[in-house]
Amino acid sequence: MGSAIDFVVAVPARYAASRLPGKPLRLLGGEPLVLHVARRALAAGAREVWLATDDARVADAVSGITGVRVAMTSVDHASGTDRLAECARMAGWDEDLIVVNLQGDEPFAPASGIREVAQALAASGAPMATLAEPVADAATLFDPNTVKLVRATSGDALYFSRAPLPWPRDAFARDRTVLPPGGHWLRHIGIYAYRAGFLQAFAAMPPGSLERIESLEQLRVLEAGHRIAVALAPEPFPPGVDTPEDLERAESRLRAGGA
Repeated sequence: MGSAIDFVVAVPARYAASRLPGKPLRLLGGEPLVLHVARRALAAGAREVWLATDDARVADAVSGITGVRVAMTSVDHASGTDRLAECARMAGWDEDLIVVNLQGDEPFAPASGIREVAQALAASGAPMATLAEPVADAATLFDPNTVKLVRATSGDALYFSRAPLPWPRDAFARDRTVLPPGGHWLRHIGIYAYRAGFLQAFAAMPPGSLERIESLEQLRVLEAGHRIAVALAPEPFPPGVDTPEDLERAESRLRAGGA
């Protein structure tokens, strides 16, 4: 697939993050976190980058960046998806436009991965796409904060879970501290692409029972019978920033020349 695909990137950035208040404006390398994310989106070749926020201070942080537009959205949204659906209405996007949802706490998201999720959507014909990468160790597989997924041979998602999936019955009966050979495990990377029209439909769907059980919004889409295409990330996605400790690690990575 070529890289000359037409897409926009939308970055939801809520000011009042519970575990890291004021997260979009926390400084990384002396600059607001959200500014790093916006630059990543521009580097990926997006036609436009939109910041969907609920706070004028966050909007001001990107005011000087060419190619970045701001949608001032409601403070009442329950999720980033709801915030982006409002952004899509404000922007007046065509229903078929590819919209990449890049979380506002991913300052090291590789441009290749941002492009890849847009390409996966275009190639699959699915209304929604996301990325995954291999799980390297048993500790990651058993971590409920790491979302796992299984795919069909077509590449479509079958299920997302906080539980270890798939479960190697015989191997784990003997030892759960190491992964058996085979490389069957995938970690979900929380970047999405949708057609703009489906983004509206997704936000309008009532939460599903599986979503409520696992606290995973993407399960709403699967439970409603829609496809989610899953591509493998072309390069690793470094961890996002969700806590003060994450921010310290990101600062160290930046100082070390990480990208």
